[in-house]
Amino acid sequence: MTDAQNTLPESPAADQPSDQQLKAKRRKALGLVGIILVLALALYLVWKAFFNSSVSTDNAYVGAETASVTSMVTGQVAQVLVSDTRQVKKGDVLVQIDPRDAEIALAQAQAELMKAQRQYRQTQANSSALNSQVFVSDDGIHSAEAQVAKAKAELDKAKDEFSRRRQLSASGAISKEELSSAQSALNNAQAGYDLAQAGLAQAKSSQKAAQSTLAANEALIRGSNENSAPDVLIAQARLKQAILDLERTEIKAPFDGVVTRRSIQAGQRVAPGAVLMMLVPVSQLYVDANFKESQLEKVRPGQKAVLTSDLYGDAVEYHGTVAGFSGGTGAAFALIPAQNATGNWIKVVQRLPVRIQLDPKQLAEHPLRVGLSMEAKIDLSSK
Repeated sequence: MTDAQNTLPESPAADQPSDQQLKAKRRKALGLVGIILVLALALYLVWKAFFNSSVSTDNAYVGAETASVTSMVTGQVAQVLVSDTRQVKKGDVLVQIDPRDAEIALAQAQAELMKAQRQYRQTQANSSALNSQVFVSDDGIHSAEAQVAKAKAELDKAKDEFSRRRQLSASGAISKEELSSAQSALNNAQAGYDLAQAGLAQAKSSQKAAQSTLAANEALIRGSNENSAPDVLIAQARLKQAILDLERTEIKAPFDGVVTRRSIQAGQRVAPGAVLMMLVPVSQLYVDANFKESQLEKVRPGQKAVLTSDLYGDAVEYHGTVAGFSGGTGAAFALIPAQNATGNWIKVVQRLPVRIQLDPKQLAEHPLRVGLSMEAKIDLSSK
């Protein structure tokens, strides 16, 4: 028998592992998976505890509360003292408007104030004159009353004379001519008495008219003086307005900043409210960082932030403070807001602007400009 015939084929069962070996391999694999899961959990906890203390975004931009420099008066621009990119200080004159119209208005207001004060003094003097007239009218009334008394006495005398002569005429003791003379004297006395009474009534009416005029005149000045009379106060207000309009012919910078978007030229006529230029307060800049909504769970106002600018690179860091959150996402305030009530809606993670206030000292050392790109990182562990 040959060697080939003596060699028997190996049994298939000998090549396959036993059940114990399979269980051992399975336990080893499960143990390895368990170790991996434990390590992953440990790494996650370590990351959660030590490395998940901040959120960052590169969707951030520099902003500022810019001021629109406008004219408050109407006039022709005499001189423009600044140009774009010019850095100015608070109170610097930016534009000079021709002040001649304002000076004329000021002179007119001053004249109106002097006129109002003079009219008040005249009214006050009229009160004194009318008061004197009232006293004088008392004397006139007394004189008229005396005239009435005199005329009454003469009338009574004329009546007695006429009565006596009429009795004598009946007996034929006097002539008819004497009786006629007595009748005429009586008529004259009656007329004189009526005239005296009319004079008394006229004197009393004159006194009442003088008293009414005095009361009306006193009502104009009662409780006021030369500086507090209504007409004087109106004139003073117009004078203050004229002074203010003259001051406004010099348009000054409301704060420190940089001039931009100048749109005014010398010789141009401006109206109130016309925008002449923009002023950017480069020392009071802030950053609007657009964080994803999933990043804002632990972000609170007052937390510290570190920012870098593409202008200076990572070598320059700015330190800021979270000032607050915007009232809505950028999509909510878009010109055409997104309408998600459709059948093919796809959820998109929204971004909410977070306002970060920058340190003025760092801005002075490394100035920024509105609209520059920034990278912001908020420290969630800070208070």
